[in-house]
Amino acid sequence: MASRIGVYVCHCGINIAATVDSQAVAEYASTLPGVVVSRDYMYMCSDPGQEMIKQDIRDYGLTRVVVASCSPRMHEATFRTVIEEVGVNPYYFEMANIREQVSWVHPNRAIGTQKAKELVAGTVAKAALLEPLAEREVGVIPAALVIGGGIAGLEAALDIADAGYKVTIVERQPSLGGRMAQLNRTFPRMEDAGALVLSEIERAARHPNVEILAYSELTGIDGYIGNFEATVRLKPRYVDATRCTACDKCAEACLLAGQIADEFQMGLGRRAAIYRQYPQALPATYTVDPDHCLRLAGAPEPAAEGAATLCRESPPCAAACPEGAVDFGQVPEERSVKVGAIVVATGYDPFNPARKPELGYDQYPGVISSLEFERLAAGNGPTGGQIVIPGTQVKPEHVVFVHCVGSRDKQVGNEYCSRVCCMYTAKQANVVLDQLPDARVTVFYMDVRAFTKGGEEFYDRARARGVRYRRGNPSEIFRRGDKLVIRAEDTLLRRAIEVEADMVVLAVGLEPGSGGQEMSKMLKLSCTGDRFLAEAHPKLRPVDTTSDGVFLAGTCQGPKDIPDTVAQAKAAASSALIPLSNGKATVEAIVSSVNSDLCVGCGLCEAACAYGALSMHAWRGIMTINEVLCKGCGTCSVACPSKAITLGHFTQKQTLAMLDAMLG
Repeated sequence: MASRIGVYVCHCGINIAATVDSQAVAEYASTLPGVVVSRDYMYMCSDPGQEMIKQDIRDYGLTRVVVASCSPRMHEATFRTVIEEVGVNPYYFEMANIREQVSWVHPNRAIGTQKAKELVAGTVAKAALLEPLAEREVGVIPAALVIGGGIAGLEAALDIADAGYKVTIVERQPSLGGRMAQLNRTFPRMEDAGALVLSEIERAARHPNVEILAYSELTGIDGYIGNFEATVRLKPRYVDATRCTACDKCAEACLLAGQIADEFQMGLGRRAAIYRQYPQALPATYTVDPDHCLRLAGAPEPAAEGAATLCRESPPCAAACPEGAVDFGQVPEERSVKVGAIVVATGYDPFNPARKPELGYDQYPGVISSLEFERLAAGNGPTGGQIVIPGTQVKPEHVVFVHCVGSRDKQVGNEYCSRVCCMYTAKQANVVLDQLPDARVTVFYMDVRAFTKGGEEFYDRARARGVRYRRGNPSEIFRRGDKLVIRAEDTLLRRAIEVEADMVVLAVGLEPGSGGQEMSKMLKLSCTGDRFLAEAHPKLRPVDTTSDGVFLAGTCQGPKDIPDTVAQAKAAASSALIPLSNGKATVEAIVSSVNSDLCVGCGLCEAACAYGALSMHAWRGIMTINEVLCKGCGTCSVACPSKAITLGHFTQKQTLAMLDAMLG
């Protein structure tokens, strides 16, 4: 039976119609083989447009539908649902992208219209050869995995747990809290950041549906939506968590007490080789640092040989522990976690300003990063909240802040805006004036971008208090006597200037965290050009990924402030709850298949598959495809030298028919 095809050409307001004569394209389509009705309409995706298609299917007995409009990423699912509602297989639908591929790239109306006609001709030819496909359903394990224990991971985990599902949080650091735990205040309300995140940590620790695996890392993830199996490596703390009371006596007894740079304090404080990240840290268990512990680390310096011998024979930390919690016999453990959905919340890394040597970081003690300033200003910081020049007790009289260090900078490969730097600089300027009311504060900026609710008012408040904003990027920071000199061009005054200061705070940007890069490989996730994890669609699927059942939360997806991070985490939790609550998930029908008569078992397709969907049959010596893992990308089909693999909906016959129609 010959196909009966309906063609619908969208104006998309003026998005398409400004460059493409949609009416002329529709008239041309009516002359194509198999087309029984062809129409143009202002917005085909609107309710009237959808009803028009449904009615034509009933009136004309349409067996195939072609819509010429925007990208399939926008509305392919919409139109599939439309035709399915009136009894047509949803995969008898095909789209011609005449917006992104024509109107948005062709200023010439005549050329654009001709190209649109050719695309429609090819799409109609392909539509005539479409075959019915059926989506499949898979069962879903009613549990979730959250990768990362910062504020994004905590909020996502708590929402899923509150809905009644088990959640496992995997965090590589010894305690939860992430970067937010290192902050002093939030903007613009100046709330205690540590207290805010601690309340969520405590709630997670008490929640009956939340399992916390801190000081752990993922070593592998297998499976697919609804049926993931993660392998987690629990690193030994060398402290029995069931016995540790966090009394601190072990740290006091450690021979390296006060000698190791404290990472949580950004190197501004010192700790022992057995430590707790910060006083309120949860889990409330001490951890032995294997890289520095004299008993566990490699060969010590000659000067420390005697101490290392003592630690190996009779560790002072173990002797000092009243509960006998120190246990150097611990070994790594492997844990298998089976879940139905995964939320990735691996966070960000602050830009290392040492990559900008002209700014004097790591050269002068008075030049610090913004995160180091947060630790100086924090009550649980190395100075007890006193803003002083590091290594001294001297309070600065003039503090200079420098915007966009590591952001909007082609030189270091970060051309994006980090979104938070302008606002946290205004916050830190206010903190300086709160503690040092007689101090002078200057901010060098490129542009002030007051992202966040109340941001503009917050910026105005800082200026009203006397914070001086000077437009221009410093080219050099150096020492002159006991002062730091910032050399810059004031782009408003259009002249070079030099400003002397006692302290310079570099407002560093946000970079993709190393954990996110690892997850991109392990979970087969895409990354954007700026190396953050990519969402499935920036507008319609902002927390989904190209791997079904895997969702993004927080700054692993891109720079954002705390409110936006929390909002996205809650959105990710909501999306993860859909398959968990349904107990099943629908899997895309467009997948590859292997012709066993043609397959020679060369393995090239397996090597080419980015999703691990292909594997060699144990005894037949031919490839098999896991249809749930397959994403229908077609890479395997292209890689196959014997043409044994066919991608449904994109068969060779369909593709050649499409090309013939477009070319001829």
